[in-house]
Amino acid sequence: MDRTAETNAWFAPALSVVAVVTLARLIALAFNNTDLFVDESQYWLWGQALDFGYYSKPPLIAWVIRAVTDLAGSDAPFWVRMPGAVLHGMTALILAALAARLSGARAGFWVAACYLTAPFVGVGSLLMSTDTVMAPCFAAALYCWFRLAGTSSGEARARWAVMAGFAIGLAFLSKYAAAYFLLGAALSALFVPVMRVGWRNGLWFLLAFLVTIAPNIIWNLTHDLATVSHTMDNVGWVREAGSQARLHPAELAEFLLNQFAVFGPLMFLAFLAALVGARSPEQRALLWFSLPVLLIVCGQALLERAYANWAVSAYFAGVVLVVPWLLARAPRFLKISLMVNLLLVATLPVLTITAPWPDLKGKPLLSRYLGQSELSQGIIATAIAGGAVAVYSDDRAVLADLFYTGAGSGLSFYAPRRAGRPLNYYEQTHPLPEVHGQVFYVLSKPTEELRPIAEFFRPGGEGKLYGYLPGITQNWNPDVAN
Repeated sequence: MDRTAETNAWFAPALSVVAVVTLARLIALAFNNTDLFVDESQYWLWGQALDFGYYSKPPLIAWVIRAVTDLAGSDAPFWVRMPGAVLHGMTALILAALAARLSGARAGFWVAACYLTAPFVGVGSLLMSTDTVMAPCFAAALYCWFRLAGTSSGEARARWAVMAGFAIGLAFLSKYAAAYFLLGAALSALFVPVMRVGWRNGLWFLLAFLVTIAPNIIWNLTHDLATVSHTMDNVGWVREAGSQARLHPAELAEFLLNQFAVFGPLMFLAFLAALVGARSPEQRALLWFSLPVLLIVCGQALLERAYANWAVSAYFAGVVLVVPWLLARAPRFLKISLMVNLLLVATLPVLTITAPWPDLKGKPLLSRYLGQSELSQGIIATAIAGGAVAVYSDDRAVLADLFYTGAGSGLSFYAPRRAGRPLNYYEQTHPLPEVHGQVFYVLSKPTEELRPIAEFFRPGGEGKLYGYLPGITQNWNPDVAN
């Protein structure tokens, strides 16, 4: 497994490819015409109040965005999104290093190229997401774990164990899906003897992991388990009584079909074949870091629903498994798959540059990522013109961009104050005070109690927003209206 005689011939060509692709993505990002997506705006806002946890996600993405925007001296969308391309470039090199050790220098180069052209990486290089921040940390944990399994020196094994624990701890602070690594490590040790690292090294690994994630655990315990509760909301069937749970085969089929778009149509097909055809100890070990993730998320899709990206962590080990497998059996298929994925990921930045063109049935193809900033500017202008000192909204997407676009407007922004558990970060941290000044209400639905003064249309024409200034409504109670 530990190919110490293998040269580093893969590194220079892989680094060249990573550098060229990353630079091209950064240049394209500079000409990107889309607005920050609701989640990106929220992550930026989290970074303005650094903490060890937030309502729906662990904190690392907020720290990264804050660090980059502070160093750049700018909160422009380019700088919020810039880490994505760089982090995926780092991930490609780490996975290439692992592939080179396990399968040779040729595999290392091809893993870097195939990872960079995976569709989920293309999207993650355009939009800042928790998957993107998790990626290099998860990849580093894989590399350290396989180095641990392939090292005989006791002192060196302890070091690799601690580094693996620290790396997956950082991945966990990016996204809780990193916990799949623990399952993969346990199953690979159970079914692949060469992956048994020993109890002492396992304890070093767990200790490093727990120390790394401890601040977030403490934050959750002191904040009513906010992030855990949100995660439970996403896995809705967990909260339902067993008698209410139903199977959703259509959701499962949709999730599986989406994986062809996530990993690439031909690459995902080869990935499934490699899972079945894994033979060597290295391949079987990588299988246990991939297959359980896919099966668990398939189970979630069958019981309720699962978003396409929920199984992304399967493909870090998956690409290291499938690329050498194809190199040995169908190198031409690998090259065709690479070209198909390259065509897909090259199209994505072009669409962001040419937006709002092209149109699809009368609205921009990327309408979901357009118009939010313009909407916020209209709301802010109307509020200021009406003498308001704050804006209230019951719409999470509107609030997300108001905080970002209106950061220097002098206005305050508020969400509903609910009697029960807050439904989002804005309700948790920015509820409407009981005593407040002149407020401009922007609601997703009109109410009889308030007089409409303006009407705003969502980007892409998906519904309407209604704006109201207070007058006879100074004592209006948002809990009653909503």
